Amino acid sequence: MTKIHVYFMPGMAASSSIFERIKLPTDTFEMHLLEWVLPEKAETLEHYALRMAKKVKHDKAILVGVSFGGILVQEMKSFLNTSKVIIISSVKSNVELPRKMKLAKTTKAYKLIPTQLFENMEHLAKYTFGSSILKQRLKLYEKFLSVRDKSYLDWAIENIINWKRTKIDAEIIHIHGDADEVFPIQYIKNAIHVKGGTHIMILTRYRWLNDNLPKIMLEEQ
Repeated sequence: MTKIHVYFMPGMAASSSIFERIKLPTDTFEMHLLEWVLPEKAETLEHYALRMAKKVKHDKAILVGVSFGGILVQEMKSFLNTSKVIIISSVKSNVELPRKMKLAKTTKAYKLIPTQLFENMEHLAKYTFGSSILKQRLKLYEKFLSVRDKSYLDWAIENIINWKRTKIDAEIIHIHGDADEVFPIQYIKNAIHVKGGTHIMILTRYRWLNDNLPKIMLEEQ
């Protein structure tokens, strides 16, 4: 049997190690882990997506993206012949961004974020996952948040806030936690809800994902 190739893209500043708890049946699926590369100077999200799409070496692959990685795989879809695109803890268009992010776009307040401070892992963890982070989780974040380059962080934040997509692609499969504190569920339409899932449910709800992802991947659309 020919295996289904599944490419996983982590969230902003995260390494592919966030997927270490995701286990797919090896007789059916082959997992491929993508990593963030540094953006070129003034690189558009579309051009970055084209570069990342070249790392996908199989036709009819499934793309899975988390958070900002979910935004990126939707852009990569334009350059690939994918079988499915699944986003987790993400958004399908700028319409689904929370009010505070839309306000940041209007005021350009995001440009004032001192991203150089994110070399301190605690600042990066609090920004990425919310200020209510528990101290005992910090070591977990130190392990999974690996990209601390200021130019990347500035670029990533700007491209989330200013994402141009206004029309939702009906083919996108969206999995979202009902307790997501970064992209609140009330702004999200047509998603598979995970009860109690937060923005980091790729780590905390991995059992649900391991049980359900194979079924979702094999379903006919």
